[in-house]
Amino acid sequence: MSDPVSAAVLDQAFVAARTFNKFADRPVDDATLRRLYDLYKWGPTALNAQPARVVFVRSAAAKEKLKDALAPGNVEKTMVAPVTAIVAYDAAFHEQLPTQFPAMPTVGDMYVKNPALAAETAMRNGSLQGAYLIIAARLLGLDAGPMSGFDNAKVDAAFFAGSQWKSNFLVNLGWGDPSGNRPRGPRLAFEQAVRIE
Repeated sequence: MSDPVSAAVLDQAFVAARTFNKFADRPVDDATLRRLYDLYKWGPTALNAQPARVVFVRSAAAKEKLKDALAPGNVEKTMVAPVTAIVAYDAAFHEQLPTQFPAMPTVGDMYVKNPALAAETAMRNGSLQGAYLIIAARLLGLDAGPMSGFDNAKVDAAFFAGSQWKSNFLVNLGWGDPSGNRPRGPRLAFEQAVRIE
């Protein structure tokens, strides 16, 4: 078993971490985005399915493609964020299972036979991977602003036409500017959110 990490690491990943709405004017380079993927890819998924697919939207042209799909309250912060990750999932993730879960090379067949199970697995595990991305970003010193508030159909048409990829949520990434933060919201008490049986 691993030893617990320091309080400083826990603060960086969870306790003191915030959802940022404003970012410093500092670019996020390719090496950092590759390092981010190389970290979050290790989070567990069912049968090592890894259904998440991510588009790091960074160029002005790509930001313009995304702009039309955003809810009004998300436009400004997304346009100025150094990077916006479109966290998506591949509805055909099971095609990768023979190489990603070689212990059971035909396990993907169950998803071909049961499209509802495939969709549920892709959404659930792709969402998990999106959460891993947020935590990994924080551990690498980036700040994150995850959000809904966009038209999935427009994003899918603009970025995923002709593919089996489907958008799930967005995450603005960069070095946060705390002047854009709202007051910290409360969290439910243990007794309100948890039962031990």
